Amino acid sequence: MFDWNFIVGQIAEILFNILYFGAIIGTIVVIVLDNRNPVKTLAWLLVLIFLPIVGLVFYFFFGRSGRRIRIIGKKSYNRLLRKPMAEYLAQDVCSLPVNYSRLISLFRNINQAFPFDGNRVEIYTEGLSMLHALLRELEKATRHIHIEFYIFEDDAVGRLVRDVLMEKARAGVEVRVLYDDVGCWHVPNRFFEEMREAGIEVHSFLKVRFPLFTSKVNYRNHRKIVVIDGRIGFVGGMNLAKRYMRGFSWGIWRDTHLLLEGKAVHGLQTTFLLDWYFVDRTLITSAAYFPRIENQGTSLAQIVTSEPVGPWKDIMQGLVVSISGARRYFYIQTPYFLPTEAVLEAMLTAALAGVDVRLMLPMRADSRLTHWGSCSYLADVLQAGVKVYFYKKGFLHSKLMVSDDELSTVGSTNVDFRSFEHNFEVNAFIYDADTACRMRDIFLQDQRDSVQIFLKNWVKRPWYRKVAESVVRLMAPLL
Repeated sequence: MFDWNFIVGQIAEILFNILYFGAIIGTIVVIVLDNRNPVKTLAWLLVLIFLPIVGLVFYFFFGRSGRRIRIIGKKSYNRLLRKPMAEYLAQDVCSLPVNYSRLISLFRNINQAFPFDGNRVEIYTEGLSMLHALLRELEKATRHIHIEFYIFEDDAVGRLVRDVLMEKARAGVEVRVLYDDVGCWHVPNRFFEEMREAGIEVHSFLKVRFPLFTSKVNYRNHRKIVVIDGRIGFVGGMNLAKRYMRGFSWGIWRDTHLLLEGKAVHGLQTTFLLDWYFVDRTLITSAAYFPRIENQGTSLAQIVTSEPVGPWKDIMQGLVVSISGARRYFYIQTPYFLPTEAVLEAMLTAALAGVDVRLMLPMRADSRLTHWGSCSYLADVLQAGVKVYFYKKGFLHSKLMVSDDELSTVGSTNVDFRSFEHNFEVNAFIYDADTACRMRDIFLQDQRDSVQIFLKNWVKRPWYRKVAESVVRLMAPLL
């Protein structure tokens, strides 16, 4: 007498094992054939081997590569670039800094980032001053407002900006708003619906149907851009939320944001319109969005973007060139420090060559996991001679870098794998002694509110802390 229940159970078990191990082996083959960074490949293989079920789920939703996807056709992209290209060619002959000709050429070649002269730069290091400046410039708008943030919160700050946008839209100003769908997971739809009802065009970036389980979580628009009448622009690390103004109970929120006035705003405009095309499929190329602008200051600037769907890691590659080209000093502020091998080697090499390389991180971060990962790299950089500081006055969210009193950059890019490889980011690279010296002074002021870390003390931290940091470091390419 056959025990059919036993036979069916055995067959089901065999089929399950075939599907289970087939899925794991197939995923491993796909990862290997994808020819990614070996460190990242090995990280995924370790997860799949030791935590196969978790690894399969995580890879399906977070790990698949999309770098071969095209955002926009070449013909449409060239149409979008036509006006800023004309403005770039029409500008008075400006002398490009010899020391940064390679960096400027790199961004021109891989990012179509035009270097524009004659810009005025204002720097904001705390949220309230940036918010006041933003509201003041929004009130002046007469033609159009383009606004793009990773987080646009439904709180006192978000509602204040929203109300101004709605007022301007009712007055006949064109207003377009982009927000990231993951960054605004908890924002009620009604918040954005009220904007639409007032005549504002609003889109979310890469809509997420199942927030906790989707491969689109990797492809987030982390940019913070405002363009007003094509003449005034804002870019940096601050989002529209109350915590960026008030900080936490345990400390301030320390960030850096820029106001740009001048032809460099064409770069911010191009970036916004490209993102708008990505979500709305409407190509906006009218000359009205790229007005002729006279010189407003003395700064030469490039607006540089990076995204996970292009062939190059534009901002990361520029950072490597910048660090490698530093002669006297290179200072970095970042909330997270999970560098790619190329960036880490550039920092170590520069420090070993005698360049004064300084790295500033928050003493207390908003994510314990990423902070542990950041700490795992500090022994390496300290050993090479990099000076490391923990900012203790609050949460350091600033993405500021400055070098040799000539080059500075501020934007949305963190020094981590996620910003370099998985997010849509934007930075302003500024070649100007006055701006660089102001950035340097900001860093040095923050240094006074920091504690320096020394190698002899750092290696004495508890063994269990070292183990936790090392384990998180293995996952750094996936964080």
